[in-house]
Amino acid sequence: MPQSPLDITEAVLQLGSIRHAEMDLDAVLSRITEVARDSIPGAAEVSVTLVHGTEAHTAAHTGDLALRLDQWQYEQGRGPCLDAATMGTVLIVADMTDERRWPEWAARAHTTGVLSSMSLGLPIQEAMVGALNVYGTRPDAFSQVAEPARTFAGHAAVALANAHLYDSTASLAGQMQEAMRNRAVIEQAKGIIMGQRRCTADEAFALLARVSQNSNRKLRDVAEALVQQVVEPASGQPTRPDQ
Repeated sequence: MPQSPLDITEAVLQLGSIRHAEMDLDAVLSRITEVARDSIPGAAEVSVTLVHGTEAHTAAHTGDLALRLDQWQYEQGRGPCLDAATMGTVLIVADMTDERRWPEWAARAHTTGVLSSMSLGLPIQEAMVGALNVYGTRPDAFSQVAEPARTFAGHAAVALANAHLYDSTASLAGQMQEAMRNRAVIEQAKGIIMGQRRCTADEAFALLARVSQNSNRKLRDVAEALVQQVVEPASGQPTRPDQ
């Protein structure tokens, strides 16, 4: 029975429809595996392996079977998904019963009903590489779609890299906003202390730091508590930063 061709145009359009502002990194990874499963003929289950240094993990998968097949490779420290990730190439297992490169893993895969696989390297960034793993339930499911699948994997790598960049940028922006809020409340607290004690800004900051250390609380928390006491005093009595 002839295979249906991989509609690379439609698959790439689906990847291009991913909106990073509306989806976090995990959601993008899941979307990539879903598009791959639905687009690549013969695909029964799909996963994405990410490798950072010597650590590998499955970042997304369409089903538990794909996750198990990946984890068996991590346990052995070798397998098509790991080799494809580190080599940045396409590795096909045409027949699990005749596989000589990873015979133990292939034998276990065969017992689950997976008879062939294709792992495509995903060059994401310098510190991280990955692979798109496609598992099939019949022998030689992927030889005829290897080249268009490679093109798909290239677009998937771009989508993943963009998602990672967006996620990192959003995280950095959040950290900067938090730092600005922290600085603002600390400056408010310093102003309160300067007004109460008629001291310099450096002396006010030193007092905040001393209270933070003595009470084992973050400097921001000490400053925020002082500001809240002034804005919403619990009593009519004047407040002091060292109370």
